[in-house]
Amino acid sequence: MSDYKSLSIKDWALEDRPREKMMSKGSKSLSTAELLAIIIGSGNRKQSAVEVAKMLLAENQNNLNELAKKSIRDLMKTPGIGSAKAISILAVLELGSRQKSFSAKQKLKITSSMDAYERLQPYVENLNREEFWVVYLNRGNKILEIKNISSGGITGTIFDMRLVFKDAILLESTNIILCHNHPSGNLTPSEADKDLTYKTHEAGKLMSIEVLDHLIIADHGYYSFADEGLL
Repeated sequence: MSDYKSLSIKDWALEDRPREKMMSKGSKSLSTAELLAIIIGSGNRKQSAVEVAKMLLAENQNNLNELAKKSIRDLMKTPGIGSAKAISILAVLELGSRQKSFSAKQKLKITSSMDAYERLQPYVENLNREEFWVVYLNRGNKILEIKNISSGGITGTIFDMRLVFKDAILLESTNIILCHNHPSGNLTPSEADKDLTYKTHEAGKLMSIEVLDHLIIADHGYYSFADEGLL
C-alpha cells in the first residue's frame, strides 16, 4: 500500500481535494489547513499543499492571529513557502481583518468603551508594533473618521497632539477617543500613557473638544481610562 504522506493532492480521492471539496460542499466544510492549502496552491517535493499548510499552522500554535503577525521573511522559512505564497497568505489574512473592520464601522455610534473597542480592535489586532489611532466623533458620538496617527516599535510610538487636534478641527469633530495597542499583551497603562491622556484631555478643553476615552488594546482585551475613572 502506498504511503499516504507520499501522495500528491492529485492522487487523493476527488472528495478529499480542497478545491473540489469546496466546490461540492462549500467553504465551511474545509479545515483551516485545507483553506490555507488552496491559498498556497502547491506543496514542495516531499509534501502536498495541505501538509505544508498543516506545518505552517503548527509553527504558529494553530492560531491564525499568530500567523498574521509574521513577516514575509518569517513565512518563507517554512519549506514550500516562497515569497509569492507568503504574500498571498498575508494578503488574505489582511482582507479578513479589513472585512471585520468594515462591519464594525457600519455601527456608526459609540455609546460605551465596549463599542469603541469593537470598532477599533480590527485596526490593531495582530500588530507586532505599537500604533496610535483616534476616533473622531460628532456631537452625537457618531463616527466621522477613524485615523491612524502614528506607528512605532514594539515598546512605543510617537503621539503628536497638534496633529490630533488639527484633524479634529478640520473634521469639525467635537469628541474624540484615543487608542493605542500594546503588542506585549500587557494592558496596564504606563506613566507616559497616563500623562499623555491627561495632557490631551486638558488641551481639548481649551478647544471645546472632549476626549471621551483612551483605550489600550491587546490581543485578549482592553483597558479604558474612562471606565477606570481616569478621565
